[in-house]
Amino acid sequence: MLSIDDLYHTKAERERLARDVHPLLRTRGVPGTHDIPLGLATLHGIDAGQAIRLPRFDKARDDRSPAETWPTAPAPIDIVLFEGWCVGALPQPPAALAVPVNALEASEDSDGSWRSFVNEALAGPYQALFARIDMLAMLRAPDFSIVQGWRLEQEHALRAVSPAGSAGVMDDHQVIRFIAHYERLTRHILAEMPNRANLVIDLDEKRNATRFTERQTDWNSTE
Repeated sequence: MLSIDDLYHTKAERERLARDVHPLLRTRGVPGTHDIPLGLATLHGIDAGQAIRLPRFDKARDDRSPAETWPTAPAPIDIVLFEGWCVGALPQPPAALAVPVNALEASEDSDGSWRSFVNEALAGPYQALFARIDMLAMLRAPDFSIVQGWRLEQEHALRAVSPAGSAGVMDDHQVIRFIAHYERLTRHILAEMPNRANLVIDLDEKRNATRFTERQTDWNSTE
């Protein structure tokens, strides 16, 4: 399994983006904060039948783990499960970027340059990575409002196993701000992806699967 979260740029690389492009790019997660060439190179190595190291990101440190600690996937590999938020996402029409979706965008991206950079990254390099997806499955949350509670649960679990003062561990106020970076694209994904995903799994508030919607594709062919 490979997660898009494990392709985050290093902390130093995100600091450079924050300095040279926009301060909001210091925060990992949105398109533009991942190392797409690393992801493509990893998949290329798998295609070539190589035993290859799989990248890992340490969220407690908010930095990429040292390469020598990455696990090695044995060869050959028949199926790769590539998972994570924004996997398979499409960019928004430029006109949709005009109006801020929350206070973060209104106050810290008033000219829209950050969200434009994110959208352009998603329209460009990310599509080369997502083009490698053969079958797209979507876990659909009930709505965006539930995401905050789920993310708080995740952070509480991370705090419980992380040393005191770990760089990447957030308090509840920081989590709420963190989620604001994701709101625009999450709402867009919830609206548009179900119409094209090969499989949509609807979840309730407790993450129980409540419905499966499958589109006819080659993966369920009887030939």
